Amino acid sequence: MISKDRIYDLEERTAKFGEAIIEFAKKIPKNIVTAPLIDQLIRSGTSIGSNYCEADCAESKRDFEHKIGICKKESKESKHWLRMIAKAVPELKGDIKSLWQEAHELKLIFISIVKKSRMNKG
Repeated sequence: MISKDRIYDLEERTAKFGEAIIEFAKKIPKNIVTAPLIDQLIRSGTSIGSNYCEADCAESKRDFEHKIGICKKESKESKHWLRMIAKAVPELKGDIKSLWQEAHELKLIFISIVKKSRMNKG
């Protein structure tokens, strides 16, 4: 049984997303069009987790908000690269849909975290 804490563990969730991006990237046929898309997707998709880890160890509230903002940006960027790959390799659209949805959900989570942090500036 998965504990409730585990479900909301963003460090784990973002790591799993990065791992899923890596596995997906291995399925993409490499050619002149897809090679740069694969590179960009791997960079954005795996950096979400690393930036979240940095945010978790932030030295100040401002540093925390900045790092979470980067997580949001990288989530949004991952959605973009997934869309471009869907155009380049239409047969992978089924795999892309769930990854795009997770990137979207992560983006919304990071937006919410920043908003709440800014509201609590007291």
